[in-house]
Amino acid sequence: MLAMTVVPGQPDSAAATEREQPAPAEGDVLVQGLAVGICGTDHEVVAGAHGAPPAGRSDLVIGHESLGRVVSAPDDSGLHAGDLVVGIVRRPDDCDCCRAGLWDYCRTGNYVERGIKGADGYGAQQWRVPAKFAVRVADSLASTGVLLEPTTVVAKAWEQIDLVRARVPALPNPVALITGAGPIGLLAALLAVQRGYDTHVYDRVSDGPKPQLVADLGATYHSGELADLKLAPDAVVEATGVGALVFAISEMTAPNAVICLTGISSGTRDIQVGADELNARMVMGNDAIVGSVNANRTHYEQAATALENADVRWLERLITRRVPIASWPDALTRQPGDVKVVVELS
Repeated sequence: MLAMTVVPGQPDSAAATEREQPAPAEGDVLVQGLAVGICGTDHEVVAGAHGAPPAGRSDLVIGHESLGRVVSAPDDSGLHAGDLVVGIVRRPDDCDCCRAGLWDYCRTGNYVERGIKGADGYGAQQWRVPAKFAVRVADSLASTGVLLEPTTVVAKAWEQIDLVRARVPALPNPVALITGAGPIGLLAALLAVQRGYDTHVYDRVSDGPKPQLVADLGATYHSGELADLKLAPDAVVEATGVGALVFAISEMTAPNAVICLTGISSGTRDIQVGADELNARMVMGNDAIVGSVNANRTHYEQAATALENADVRWLERLITRRVPIASWPDALTRQPGDVKVVVELS
């Protein structure tokens, strides 16, 4: 079978290679791979910035945003041949959070992540997964279920926002600001609209498909200077990783606001920050800034529900390019108009 492989730490090693069929020891559910999504993490692994192969190997099967169809599964798994499934990325260690199923809050960092750190990913024409790490998705998501893993990122982000905002009475018309209109930002906007927020999305680009995608959600798109936005958001999902933007956002939020950070910048820019002013603003406004990374099974299930309740035609428009596995490195070259690029495994 063909698989998407890289050699972590060796830039430009991305290739489609022949691999053996997955061994039963890798999981009791056998899956025909349908698609994997390409994200910034994949770009970083391919570039040699991070990533680690399984023990005793130099190469890694990449791909953590998965979608597949069950070939076979144990009778007691709740899965059946033909079911659409997504594989969970992280495998827990033995810390107390991981034992509680909260492996996204792992205290030690000794977990592995399929397609990223210490375990092969889902970028292969067949893969195996233990039943407890397979999440079934609706048949209506046959063309878009590959978006489920990135949706888990924002499902967790909104869970954090909901938890913090529950400290005060609910507002009748809360305002949400999403910074960044990539796949994570657009999916964050989708979940904001589903929660009833007056949703605004800010991005630096003013053309291409993003403004219309936002408008078709019933949200408002903004470009230009952030300071020109006449908004006082109650909740913010920051999806760019640009540090300076975080501090700019903190100057415009409403009282009792929550800012959830989901992006990590690879840059090293220095900025000057009025730390005392920021401290005063946060204290006097009862504001909160929280970070959110990875997801546990609960967030996969929340994401599956959110996508099932979305307009599938809108979801299909997020996937702007599909690349066959034999030439999958082409998916790494960004093209104008790209929103989400997906590798077809069949």
